[in-house]
Amino acid sequence: MRPRRSLARALTATALLPAGTACADGSPHPAPPAQAASATPTDRSTARELRVTLDGRPVGATLHDTPPARDFAKLLPLTLELEDFHDTERVAALPRRLDTSGAPEPVRAGPGDIAYYAPWGNLALFHRDGPAPSADLLVLGRLEAGPGQLGRATRITLEAAPSPAPRSPS
Repeated sequence: MRPRRSLARALTATALLPAGTACADGSPHPAPPAQAASATPTDRSTARELRVTLDGRPVGATLHDTPPARDFAKLLPLTLELEDFHDTERVAALPRRLDTSGAPEPVRAGPGDIAYYAPWGNLALFHRDGPAPSADLLVLGRLEAGPGQLGRATRITLEAAPSPAPRSPS
């Protein structure tokens, strides 16, 4: 009976060896497999500032530097009436569909995200976590508003913020 236990221990130790080497950096979990880097909304290098009011109250907002977000910016200024959708987002129809070519990899929308739902051609302002990432839902930017304010909003006005004046050399 003893040889079987020794063999079982040897097999267990051999099976754990790769996991132990994956944790060689001292972390308690193995390193995730290497993946190609994909841009997420927070990785955008150039964001475009917006002037936004929700129900007449100003809130900060930015658009990501992506082709669909740039196409959305061409629609500005916009004032839209918002409706609740599944107690997760406020939605409004846009005057036209956006060009979604060149869209980044899908990401899950979260509270404060400005998104475009391509199948319906509408704008969505998330005040709760959205569904799993989908190529149909494109995150265009972010609003600096709390979930309570977003969840109750009935009207949004979006305008391009003026570009800052160039500084003269000192």
